[in-house]
Parts: sequence; structure tokens; C-alpha cells
Amino acid sequence: MSDNRRISAIAAPLNIANLDTDQIMPKQFLRRIDKANLDKGLLWDLRFDAESRPRREFVLNKQEFAATGILIGGANFGCGSSREHAVWGLRQYGIQAIIAPSFGEIFYSNAMNNGLLAVALPEKAATDLMTEALRSPIPLHVEIDIEMLTVRSPTHESPFFLSDRHRRMFLENIDMIDASLALENEIRKFARDHWASQPWLRDVAARTKEYLDTR
Repeated sequence: MSDNRRISAIAAPLNIANLDTDQIMPKQFLRRIDKANLDKGLLWDLRFDAESRPRREFVLNKQEFAATGILIGGANFGCGSSREHAVWGLRQYGIQAIIAPSFGEIFYSNAMNNGLLAVALPEKAATDLMTEALRSPIPLHVEIDIEMLTVRSPTHESPFFLSDRHRRMFLENIDMIDASLALENEIRKFARDHWASQPWLRDVAARTKEYLDTR
């Protein structure tokens, strides 16, 4: 169950530190010019063996984790290249949130800008949650309260930090374009004031091209 205020779902433990974007979305799945079917490539080398057979021991291949909506990851989750496909693939697979002690900086921005909630918990809280998920006899159910900035499991509760901008984006279900358009009047005023104070900079590229075309 999810709404704009909370994400409540089965959480799968992925106890791998420094899981990079090449592991999340391998390069052979980046050949398309659109976002289609990226879920098929998600975590490919972890989910499948060299003959493309599912690895039965991998958590997301287990039937009881078929409805996973949250991943509990290790430190520095999403490090490596800036490929946004890693986030798109996670979203297409049905992952709504990642909980980890820390994230690769670019991955974090890509995730938040694409509606994938990245929750950075304090290290001890993240370790306790991972341990609970690994030891639980049944898939762990976790609730992330975006309004109250709290992660809850059957035996743990921890606060987390979210910038005001990102918190607003999730609560109001808006992306970066929507957030920018909400400031349209301020943007237009800034542009007017800027050109009024520095008119010689207005359309300088077009005027330079026009000058060069006449030479």
C-alpha cells in the first residue's frame, strides 16, 4: 500500500556494499533509445547465471519476494556511472524505495527526480534493519512515512532526513519540471530584472551569430 504520504511494502534485503549502477543495470541493456523493458535487465548478473537461468538463491527470485516494493541495501548504494537507466529499471520492476546507510551522489539525485525514494538511515539503524530482514522467517514488511520522516518495521523505528524540496516533491507527487513551473512567476521576474540591469547580455548568442553571418 502506498500513497503520497507513505510507502508500505515487502522489503527485500540486498546486503551488498558498493552496489554500482553497472550491476544494477548492465551495459548490454542500454542499447535502446527509450526506457522500455529495462526491468528485464535489472540486477541481471545477480538474478541469472551465465546460461541466463534464474539463481534460485537470489532474494528477488524467491516466490515470497515477488511483491517486493522496497530494497534494503548496503552502504554506497548506486555508486559508479551516472546512468539513469538504473533508476528507471528499478521503478519498472516495482521498487518504490531504497533504504541504505548511504548512496552514490548521482544515483541519489536520479532516484529522487524519478520518484524512487532513497532513504539514508543512520548506519546502526540501517544495520539493525538489514539484520531483521535477513533473520525474519517471512518477508519483512516495512513502512516509510514520508510525512513524519520515519521508517518502521515490526521491531525497529528510525527517523531519516529528507530535504524540504524532495519531501514536497513526494508529498505532492510532482517532479522537477512541476516544481520549477510552480516558481514560474519568480523565474519570469528574475529574467525581467536581469535583462533590465544588463541589457547588453540579452540574446547575445543570436546577435553574435547575426554579426558573423554578415561578415
